[in-house]
Amino acid sequence: MKTRSIMAILAFALLTSCYTPPATERAPELAGNYVLDPTHTSVVWRISHAGISNYTARFDAISGTLFFDPLMPENSRVNILIDPTSVSTDDTEFDKTIAEDGKYFNAGKYKQIRFTSTNIKITGENTGLITGDLAFRGQTKPLTLDVAFNGAGKSFGHKGKTLGFSATGTFLRSDFGLTTLSGFGIGDKITLQIETEFNEN
Repeated sequence: MKTRSIMAILAFALLTSCYTPPATERAPELAGNYVLDPTHTSVVWRISHAGISNYTARFDAISGTLFFDPLMPENSRVNILIDPTSVSTDDTEFDKTIAEDGKYFNAGKYKQIRFTSTNIKITGENTGLITGDLAFRGQTKPLTLDVAFNGAGKSFGHKGKTLGFSATGTFLRSDFGLTTLSGFGIGDKITLQIETEFNEN
């Protein structure tokens, strides 16, 4: 037992000694193509539940690509795909209903949720607004995300560079024809909280 404890301490010390905090400056060498890391990405959404609480769920199957231009970030491009059947509410039966029922995501007919950037506006040293086309339930509407660049560094298990971002945004589900239970106090506004990492391709 003592040997295991010593080995664990040594392993932890080795990992922490190799850690370097991410660099937040947008260095020229960061330019290039990146692939979303699904194991370090989350898309969480919230909706008012009868005004009593904000019902919270997430998606578990997300993929995407990023072209990053550190010197002129407005030239960057991002494309994200979400599998609607990967919705997770911690209620497996309700997950299936949300994913498959025609009154909800209708994933049998609309197999992807897609966000494709169309414009980027820089708002600060490492912040910006990314506007793009959100394709959901057969309709495409504009969505603007408030994005922060968290920095570039090394991610465990990946040899190349990794970029980290946080983002928030809102949209109305009724804009996509999703009005189920709207007469029973279920909110219209969807609030998104996104955390993601992109690995050098």
